[in-house]
Amino acid sequence: MIIDWKKDGKRFLIVVFAAILFALNIKIFVRAGDLFPGGVTGLTVLFQRLSEKYLGIELPYSPINLLLNAFPVYIGFCYIGKKFTLLSLLMIFLSGMVTDLLPAYLITDDPLLISVFGGILGGTAISLCLLADATSGGTDFIAIYLAQKHGMETWNLILAFNAVILSIAGFFFGWEEALYSIIYQFVSTQTLHTLYRNYQQQTLLVVTMNAQEVCDAIAKATHHGATILDAEGSHDHQHRKLVYSVVSGADARAAINAARIADPEAFINSMRTTELRGNFYIRPKD
Repeated sequence: MIIDWKKDGKRFLIVVFAAILFALNIKIFVRAGDLFPGGVTGLTVLFQRLSEKYLGIELPYSPINLLLNAFPVYIGFCYIGKKFTLLSLLMIFLSGMVTDLLPAYLITDDPLLISVFGGILGGTAISLCLLADATSGGTDFIAIYLAQKHGMETWNLILAFNAVILSIAGFFFGWEEALYSIIYQFVSTQTLHTLYRNYQQQTLLVVTMNAQEVCDAIAKATHHGATILDAEGSHDHQHRKLVYSVVSGADARAAINAARIADPEAFINSMRTTELRGNFYIRPKD
């Protein structure tokens, strides 16, 4: 494991900031609104509230969360990446510790405002963590492992896991809280999709006279390949080449800039890809 002090130091600081935001969200919005987030965080909150209600014991957040993350962290170390897992472990440990140390603070008692703004803050914290090449733990480890190693779509699995948590929460604590938790999770997911685009894909169609140069430039900038097709202009009937490539959403701007440098006269169309099958390069975690 090679350490790049500048790059890894920046990642470390981003994860620390994300952990503090994550903890603030739990204390200010999640606990205040009696919400249940998704993944292992939601499961941790569920255990805490069940213990308070039926055992009269207020369990700390951090030990439960660390215990539930033990197996996902093991998967991360063995199959995803050492640096990635260490930073994720920092996120899990620090966010849990700050959550236990921070006092609860009520900004508003409106459950809809709590759900919306809690979702925004939670999604922002997770996005920052992912941008630093780390994760908040839990189901994220499983999702990344299945996506990288087996090319599996994990959205339905995570959705089913969250549905189980919300069903249990609704049964024991009331369906109103579970329904507001759905709003919270929806807003958090939308925020994440807006801020973090690595797992989204963008299709590039480049009409050019320098097809090979454009392909080489895209490959160098993003590690994604391309296909060269014959094309003909409908106006002047001049023969050209069409470069077709699919890149990650986070790499789209770099790919477009690289293609523009390779051929300043190129006509470039970028489109959001909603579904993709086949081999697609995903940068491995370090």
